[in-house]
Amino acid sequence: MGLSAEDERAASPGDEEWPEAEKAEKLARGAALKWASGVFYRPEKLERLGQYRSREMQRNSSIQSRLKSTVQSYLEGVSAGLEQLRSAAQEVQSMCQDLGAARWALLDTADHFHGLQQMRALMAEHVQLASVVQVLPQLFSVQEVFSHTLQLLHGQQLLEAHAELMMMEHLRDDILSQLHLHGLSNAQATVLSYFSGLQELNETLAKQLWDIVGSSLRLVHEDPVLFVTAVRVIEREEKIDDTLLLEATFLPPGRPKGWRQKFYHVLQETITGAHFQAPRMDSEGPGLARHLAALQKGIVSELRVVKDLMVQCVPAHYNILSVCTATFHQALSSHLQDILREDLDKQALFLLLEWALRVYHSPEMMGHPDLLPEVDVSALGPLMPPELTDQTERKYVVKVKASVLEWMQRTLEVEFKEWFREEEPETDHQGFFQSALPVIVMQMLKENIQVASLITESLQQKVYNMALEELEAFLGRLREALVQCGKEHQNDRSIPKYYMSYLLATLNNNLALSSSVSSLHPNTACREVPSSLRAAFDRTQKKACQLLLEELLLDLQPLCLQLHSRKWLSGSQLISSMCEVIDKYAKDFSRVRRPIFMLLLMETELVVASQYLRALMQKKVVCKSEEERSQLCARLLLDATQLRELFCGLGLDQSQQSLEAVFALQELICLKDPALLSLEVLGFITKYPDVSDEHISTLLDIRGDVSKEVRHMVLDMMAQHPQVMPESYRPIFSTILVPMPELPFCLRKGKCA
Repeated sequence: MGLSAEDERAASPGDEEWPEAEKAEKLARGAALKWASGVFYRPEKLERLGQYRSREMQRNSSIQSRLKSTVQSYLEGVSAGLEQLRSAAQEVQSMCQDLGAARWALLDTADHFHGLQQMRALMAEHVQLASVVQVLPQLFSVQEVFSHTLQLLHGQQLLEAHAELMMMEHLRDDILSQLHLHGLSNAQATVLSYFSGLQELNETLAKQLWDIVGSSLRLVHEDPVLFVTAVRVIEREEKIDDTLLLEATFLPPGRPKGWRQKFYHVLQETITGAHFQAPRMDSEGPGLARHLAALQKGIVSELRVVKDLMVQCVPAHYNILSVCTATFHQALSSHLQDILREDLDKQALFLLLEWALRVYHSPEMMGHPDLLPEVDVSALGPLMPPELTDQTERKYVVKVKASVLEWMQRTLEVEFKEWFREEEPETDHQGFFQSALPVIVMQMLKENIQVASLITESLQQKVYNMALEELEAFLGRLREALVQCGKEHQNDRSIPKYYMSYLLATLNNNLALSSSVSSLHPNTACREVPSSLRAAFDRTQKKACQLLLEELLLDLQPLCLQLHSRKWLSGSQLISSMCEVIDKYAKDFSRVRRPIFMLLLMETELVVASQYLRALMQKKVVCKSEEERSQLCARLLLDATQLRELFCGLGLDQSQQSLEAVFALQELICLKDPALLSLEVLGFITKYPDVSDEHISTLLDIRGDVSKEVRHMVLDMMAQHPQVMPESYRPIFSTILVPMPELPFCLRKGKCA
């Protein structure tokens, strides 16, 4: 019996070499068993076993054929590669033999090279000696050439002198280059000592060149040939510098000279020194205007010379006009900054701002028709940097502010001196009191804003903001002066004689100032008035109105003290007298413009109503009977009606009057059934939400017939219905203080009876 397949695999020596093959075979057999178990799990499937066997044998045969073909192709490729490697090894061996032969041949000829090296050294020495023999005549004539060149320089024959100078420098530099090439650095000092006169010649030539460049603006008029000659010398030196720098093998002493840059530097120093070394006195006061005018004239004149004459005397790549323009621009910028470091006055700061921001770019200077279009300073940036411009504008605003403050203070002093004159204030064509204060103040502010608008919009806005701030501060000082004048008037009501008239004039002035503020700025989009300034106008108006109403109260006080007394109840002419006083003041108030007149009328009516209610709350009259209550109600109704008709006749509508509270109180007192007081009081507090428990309690006391139970019921009802004052409501009861009840007299400590 033969070995099983497993035994054959175990005995096969290839298993050790190909463990992956064993693993693959196991996987294949496992997959086959899995497939067979899936196909032949039923007995009837076994009938097709022969078909499956035949198909699988064909598949295996096909796979074996492809494998044999692949292996055969692989073996043929390996054979071709081995043949190529064998051929390459033969070629390498042949090349190694050739290289060995060449090496032996070179070793045989090495001795001949030593002889050639000696010949090369002799040839180099011969060349050097030949060079020395050629330059010996030039070397012997060096001192003579130096003297001749110096004479040429003294005669201002610059081109001839420079040609000899270049020849001597070329001779020296050639010798130094040879020494440097052969490493003979020790001999260079001797050569430099022999040619030491070149340094003096260079310095003499340079001094003449820079003197010519320094006078270039004059020479292009008088002797342009001399200036052109200097420029040609400079250009020669620039070409020599460029050549030596390109070779970069040996740089002779003193190179590069950089005379073109020195040309620019001297020209810039000449421009700067000629115009911008002004004495300090020219930086302040009226001298600054003359100094700036001289700068303007001189710069335009010299730029014309550069544009028309100097440009033709120098190469185009010098860009001489642009260089001079930039030099003037930068020097001017630095010069203005130096001037601004001084403590300048308002006029000087304005001149500098106007000159730098407007005149400089105008057709009067850099935009002059004779300079356009070649001169263009737009690419050079602003003459004054933005931060310096802003700083200067702020300094100017500070100076203007000090001037405005002083002027306003003087105006205010003059205004209040006029209060103590023996004359009424002046009136306008409509008969309204006024003074010159609004015109003076607004004209001063408007002029400063208009002057600032000539410079920049930013300066105009800064001055405008400052003007509004100063106007607000001025209104504060005006209120302080009103208060001080009011105190003096209280001490002696005859001083000033026309106190009320000037208060009325102040109200008209305040209204005129308030109306004119929006016209200060010429640009309608920038006329925003700060809320603080509007509040300042309101406070000034309120203060003047308050002083006027205090005058009214002083005249009404003796009459108000007699109100709601037994004498008043029995019948008197108090209200008629009060109406006469009110009518007199209303006629005075008519000397102010309509909006303020109506305000004064409303405030007067509120004051009268408050005083009337305050007198009522004093409880001078407490009804002891129904007859007295009727009498009191009739008196209240009569007084309120008379006062209401007075104010209606003066132009105050009934709906705007606070006296309606008197009518409402009268109805509360006249109510016959005390049990209905809760309902009546509820309606009253709804209409007058600032009324307090003390006010209602006092009214109940005045009635004289309200029991404790009804009182408690009314007060409880008020507690249960707290009121909130609307924004449009004008308080009246909150200004009236109810007197505290007097405590009963007690003989000893303990509960009072």
